[in-house]
Amino acid sequence: MSRGRWHQARVRWLGGANEDHGVVACCATRYNIRVVGPTDLYVLAGVLSSEEETFTLRCLAGRLHVDHTLVHRALKRAENAGLYREGSKQVHSANFEEMAIHAARFIAPARLGELTRGLPAAWAAEPISQLIHQAPSEPPPVWPSALGAVRGQALAPLHPAAVQASRDPRLAGLLAIIDSLRAGDVRVRKIAGAALTDMLRSSEAPARSAV
Repeated sequence: MSRGRWHQARVRWLGGANEDHGVVACCATRYNIRVVGPTDLYVLAGVLSSEEETFTLRCLAGRLHVDHTLVHRALKRAENAGLYREGSKQVHSANFEEMAIHAARFIAPARLGELTRGLPAAWAAEPISQLIHQAPSEPPPVWPSALGAVRGQALAPLHPAAVQASRDPRLAGLLAIIDSLRAGDVRVRKIAGAALTDMLRSSEAPARSAV
């Protein structure tokens, strides 16, 4: 990616914790723009992982265990960022792939925390766990949860509702890939990037859309 294109992508994609908008500092100029954040990645992951060809926003919200208005706002921001096509109601797979591989760790930064009990996440969860060997002495990344039985280092999910929604194996797999891109080292991110590319290619037909 050229320097100019990457500059534009950062302005379009990067955001803070505010769900609806944020401020991006760039070359001593501050821009108040609608930005993409962790919640938006979570909602787009829900669209991409759906096995249904068409579905309502309320149905998607139910799968993700969030309010449908949150889904609506997230898709609006994704559309403004070039990640979602409102006309066809589809995620722009190529743009999502580029954003997730190159910018997920900036849009939704994640750090491994203290030891806790939870659900395997990132490279400790499928499909990445099948591609990376982790030494038994290294605590795995986990989503903190009383429902989990694995002791590892805490890793915050893209959205708190992901713990419940991850009962859907397709969504859980995509979130594991995204978490690996958020929190992994160079080797992990390279493997996760390839896994994301394979997943997106295999899901291009039939197209996933929302109504």
